[in-house]
Amino acid sequence: MKVFIFPGQGAQFTGMGKELYNSNEKAKELFEKSNDILGFRISDIMFEGSAEELKETKVTQPAVFLHSVIVALTTENFSPEMVAGHSLGELSALVAAGVITFEDGLNIVSKRAQAMQKACEETTGTMAAILGLDDDVVEKICAETEGVVVAANYNCPGQLVISGELNAVKKACDTLIEAGARRALVLPVGGAFHSPLMDPAREELADVINNTVFNNPICPVYQNVNAQPVQNPEIIKQNLISQLTSPVKWTQIIKNMLADGASSFTEIGPGKTLQGLVKKVDRQIETAGVQ
Repeated sequence: MKVFIFPGQGAQFTGMGKELYNSNEKAKELFEKSNDILGFRISDIMFEGSAEELKETKVTQPAVFLHSVIVALTTENFSPEMVAGHSLGELSALVAAGVITFEDGLNIVSKRAQAMQKACEETTGTMAAILGLDDDVVEKICAETEGVVVAANYNCPGQLVISGELNAVKKACDTLIEAGARRALVLPVGGAFHSPLMDPAREELADVINNTVFNNPICPVYQNVNAQPVQNPEIIKQNLISQLTSPVKWTQIIKNMLADGASSFTEIGPGKTLQGLVKKVDRQIETAGVQ
């Protein structure tokens, strides 16, 4: 079964989507429509902007979403049998699976980015990558650490990202190193994504999502919150709202897709991060990327 997976924040690079814009009339039309919807020329930042400009959350999230979705919408014979997206990428997956329109997807992503940016400015939070420990050890140490710190991204076996208050994350990192972690690396991110600190953003986003029409998907969507295939539009909505304060269960998603008959994984959009994570779950899996 053909699986299409969609990357999240962090996959951006200068020049993303430029070749597509220049070579495909439909892509050009969609980029120009996006510039109008957002009220600024995001295509110019994507094609020519500096790494610093691209790193701003209000730019990064729509940029990665647009690159992924426009590639999907302009790919001939695009017929996914399963889809999933990592964090922000879940919204790209929902457009690709026909759950929401391109325009509604971009509107949600734009509002999501703004709400998350605001939540980041209200609290001092961060994230850290923990390498070389079992998930349950990381979870236990987070639970025992004073302050807010939780498991946020289950990326692949032996790689879990934690998220929360700055001091709590640093304290947890020290304890995790003592417990045998190969590395505990604080990440250069603007806030504590996928943690309780994102609650104000979740509430803001719930209004937008609840006022958007969600359709039945053309194939199962494996969602971050529960790693399960979901096809009921109302459940997809609620899971998407919960996603901001819940962990991304990526390892579990890949394992569940494989158990359900997935045979090849194609990453749609910028970068190759997800292909690497898939290979770490099972080296035998066939992966590819389309940019």
